[in-house]
Amino acid sequence: MLYELFTWLDTFDFPGAGAIQYISTRTGLAAVTSVIISLIIGHRIIKWLKGMQLKEVIRDDVGLDHHKAKAGTPSMGGVIILLAVIIPSVLFMKMDSIYAWLIVFVVIALGLVGFIDDYIKVVRKNKSGLAGRFKIIGQVVVGSVVGAVLYFHPSFADVNTLSTVPFLKSVNIDYAFFGDEIGWLIYIPVAIFVITAVSNATNLTDGLDGLASGVSAICGFVFAIFSYVSGRTDLSEYLDIMYLPGAGELTIFCAALIGGCMGFLWYNTNPASVFMGDTGSLALGGAFGALGLMLHKELLLPFICGVFFFETLSVIIQTSYFRYTKKKYGEGKRVFLMTPIHHHFEKQGWSEQKIVVRFWIITVMMGILSLLTLKIR
Repeated sequence: MLYELFTWLDTFDFPGAGAIQYISTRTGLAAVTSVIISLIIGHRIIKWLKGMQLKEVIRDDVGLDHHKAKAGTPSMGGVIILLAVIIPSVLFMKMDSIYAWLIVFVVIALGLVGFIDDYIKVVRKNKSGLAGRFKIIGQVVVGSVVGAVLYFHPSFADVNTLSTVPFLKSVNIDYAFFGDEIGWLIYIPVAIFVITAVSNATNLTDGLDGLASGVSAICGFVFAIFSYVSGRTDLSEYLDIMYLPGAGELTIFCAALIGGCMGFLWYNTNPASVFMGDTGSLALGGAFGALGLMLHKELLLPFICGVFFFETLSVIIQTSYFRYTKKKYGEGKRVFLMTPIHHHFEKQGWSEQKIVVRFWIITVMMGILSLLTLKIR
């Protein structure tokens, strides 16, 4: 929107209007605008949530007594993140780009699924929230749309079924190994899996003050770099990576996501004044899954979003081992004291702040490793 406005003003030699053409300028503006929106709107939304008594519902069976003190904290704060991400993205991205429309669609759609879940928990006071099957249906629909657009849209015709293999130079997986005519039968299910897996993984990570929002900001920074270099002919040629015309616009979205998460951290750091809820976690996770698919870096997602991956893996290991031992020995045994794994460390006596900061450090290291794949191949 503002891109078109300033481009028009530039025809009249309006001072500074030409700078809006540069992705770097719009990226900086999006990040700053996102932080300002989250700080200003965030305060008002938190006040409104408190007035409406929309407070977090703490399950009695969590096994962590100190979490019960968080029962009066407002939830559904993910609305702050959604507004702080969507508004700057629409303002500063080129909205004639399919990349822009697709990523905004994912955030809004999964944010809506999460909002319904939070509404049932917080407003209806139903601790179970949205039934799992309906949540999965929403994720499958979003994944299907993303997969179909990336496969059938003319803008992606040359690279629609390719995925970069990390650490291997000029090596890509082609999902159309049975032929281009039926390649969508493989690619769309892959897209559904990625969107569903990453959004659920982010949701599992949202269990400590500042954990999911801090990790998401770091992941957003890594994706911003991948978006920028993938959308430039000179850098993609120099690095010998897949050139994706128009992908640079995703850098602006990533900047808005970083700013939104940082602004949200102002209120979400321990002790949190508000929780993001599924409204924020599902939207953020869906965005990361979509970014991985659009940048053809879905195989890098376990590295970029390493903490989300380990959180999910801990739950899978715990559940599988418990079922196996119960079937074999008649009594279920556990690998971890509690899952997701951040609760395991709480049970060991680690403070909430220590766990969060250490998980941030892990995310930074995993992000650096992911960026090294641009050169180490």
